[in-house]
Amino acid sequence: MSAGSPAEAATGDGAVLRAMLDAEAALARAQAEAGGVPGRAAQALTKAAGSDRFDARRLALRAGAGGNPVIPLVADLRAAVAELSPGDEEFVHRGATSQDILDTALMLVAARTLDLIGVDLAATAASLATLADRHRATVMAARTLTQHAVPTTFGLKAAGWRSLVLDAHDRVVRVRATLPVQLGGAAGTLAAFEEYGMEGAGLVGAGLVGAFAAELGLRAPELPWHVLRTPVADLAGVLAFCAGALGKVAADVLVLSRTEVGEVAEGTGGVSSSMPHKSNPVRSVLLASAARQVPALVSTLYASMAAEDERPPGAWHAEWSPLREALRLCGGAARGAAVLCGELSVFPARMRSNLGVLGEGAGGLGAAEGMVGRALERGVCPPAHP
Repeated sequence: MSAGSPAEAATGDGAVLRAMLDAEAALARAQAEAGGVPGRAAQALTKAAGSDRFDARRLALRAGAGGNPVIPLVADLRAAVAELSPGDEEFVHRGATSQDILDTALMLVAARTLDLIGVDLAATAASLATLADRHRATVMAARTLTQHAVPTTFGLKAAGWRSLVLDAHDRVVRVRATLPVQLGGAAGTLAAFEEYGMEGAGLVGAGLVGAFAAELGLRAPELPWHVLRTPVADLAGVLAFCAGALGKVAADVLVLSRTEVGEVAEGTGGVSSSMPHKSNPVRSVLLASAARQVPALVSTLYASMAAEDERPPGAWHAEWSPLREALRLCGGAARGAAVLCGELSVFPARMRSNLGVLGEGAGGLGAAEGMVGRALERGVCPPAHP
């Protein structure tokens, strides 16, 4: 689902490396603004961080010695700055701890991925609005507990899908705006920054922290959150909701596109390796897969909230992989949903035919048309508004 999607690139090893470099450079610029780092050092660090001399794989292999990739990255950055501005390498990573940089980098990765997800969710909602308007009077069987129930319309079903997608979009936008930088120093006290004489460093949410956040387009937190994992938990909840909302659309398309139902079909179905006559609803299959995987990944993120002391052993480290994978899966699902809903084929004649299997009784076609007509009059099946 995520292979080849923008979210794959936005959450890959290279993207995390770029975010760590961006965080280090932004911190140096913020420190220069606060008066604790010479401007030339911040410029040299920014130039070094923008180069392509750093390799994610080599950093990963060296990370075992210290337990995270920031430690070898800082060593490489200092060497790069020493070449550009000898003596200024001492200002690299000044006062920060590894978790400051990696937490900030992962929030940057999340922000950049959520921006992509938001665009695709908006496109999906727009396609569903078109479907809802076009099919507001297209009668079909509602199904409860797998069986035909009373009649409904496909327009109402599409409007329901759109409502969920808009809910997901709203949550993505809201949580994106809350993603914070991390800056606390060794024990979350900002003491090292104050010792280096940076004006305003001790004012949480202002001074150095505010300048750091402004450099990166993230929020300035009220407190360092090394062990206060609200930002990650909030993000986790949004990712689970997003995957589930798109999974609901997929679940319905999978049922309605069964051979014996045949009421919708993906615009471009997938092939089978053994049965050339098949056109499999592969986008829906992959959306359904993501909806089942993301909650399991999110459970690890919630479990990591139980983080002891001022810096945790293991809980923080456990977040890195599932957070990136949940972002990647949601990003791939959002892109897949945009294509699915934009290309979905709807077969009103088959919907009417399927209604006819119950005859002219309470669930039959004649009753369906009357009920839908009355629903339209009452506004129960309204057009979907943009």
